[in-house]
Amino acid sequence: MNVGVLGLGYWGPNLIRTLLESKRANVHCFDTNPRAMLRLKSRFPSVTFSASSRTLLQHCDAVMIATPVLTHYSLAKEALEAGKSVFVEKPLSSSSAEALELIRLAEERQSVLMVGHTFLYSPAVNRVREYIRSGVIGDLYFLSSSRVNLGIHRSDVDVILDLAPHDLSTFIYLLGEYPTRVSAFGRACVGKMLDVASLRLEFPSGVFANLEVSWLAPRKLRRMVLVGSKSMLVYDDTAVDKIQLYDRGVALGAPNSFNEYQLTYRTGDIVSPNLDVTEPLLIQTNHFLDCVEQGQMPISDGEMGLAVVRVLEAAEASAHSRGEFVTVDWGLDSASTISADTGHQEAVRN
Repeated sequence: MNVGVLGLGYWGPNLIRTLLESKRANVHCFDTNPRAMLRLKSRFPSVTFSASSRTLLQHCDAVMIATPVLTHYSLAKEALEAGKSVFVEKPLSSSSAEALELIRLAEERQSVLMVGHTFLYSPAVNRVREYIRSGVIGDLYFLSSSRVNLGIHRSDVDVILDLAPHDLSTFIYLLGEYPTRVSAFGRACVGKMLDVASLRLEFPSGVFANLEVSWLAPRKLRRMVLVGSKSMLVYDDTAVDKIQLYDRGVALGAPNSFNEYQLTYRTGDIVSPNLDVTEPLLIQTNHFLDCVEQGQMPISDGEMGLAVVRVLEAAEASAHSRGEFVTVDWGLDSASTISADTGHQEAVRN
């Protein structure tokens, strides 16, 4: 298969690397910055460097886009209109209207549209999902997540648009439902863009999730905590043991007397399961190639991309209203539940 990569800045070279590691694709690349292409020629000697994006499309069956967010829509639209399958780094687009147009085009052309929500392909995240769906966690009460580091400060998007899509897509994937309301509060400490923010999301089941994102932290942290009625779990993507399952909880016993309830605290074992060590990005790349070859619907399809964009829009609106809760507008065109078997969106109309 001939696969093109558009955008050779921070993330594009990683897509090239995984395509070459898959040994399933001839890779063609283009970037508007000639220096970016020149830097990669010695690193990837087998890659073909195109003279323009149009030339690249003429030689490719599928395209992977890793350019600034504001260019996602125009580049993906051009590729879809040319009949190509398209992979777009997160977020899918800068607005839900653009995301809907890309989904429509992909359906018309019968092309694959996939979004780079890489953590949905993480063996650790999928193990957590198994724990939730098999009842190991019990009734899930709440989630909290921290995604912070020192930099990289960006000038095109704020920290919410940059970092939050990872956790938002993971929340949706784990819970199998979309949030109904979002509250976000942030501050631009350095420069004009928000570089630190806190989000709170409410879900139809009653579960709520807290998310902290920041470009101003002393060290990198990628940590999620889940608390349920049967057990608690810590997922730390930067740790050697990425998952720690705690047999811990609190039970409310019958009252000994009028209005006197007894709380029973349980403290049991901590389990760190063995996990597949395959890089999630490589799994994601192979999944994209499988979908193109076999006409499959991706796990992180256009509907998932649209869902994340809609939550981001609500979060940005809330941040500009100093944290007021904003109801997420799902509309009649969007799904409200996710298949427990595949993770794909199912059309459940209001």
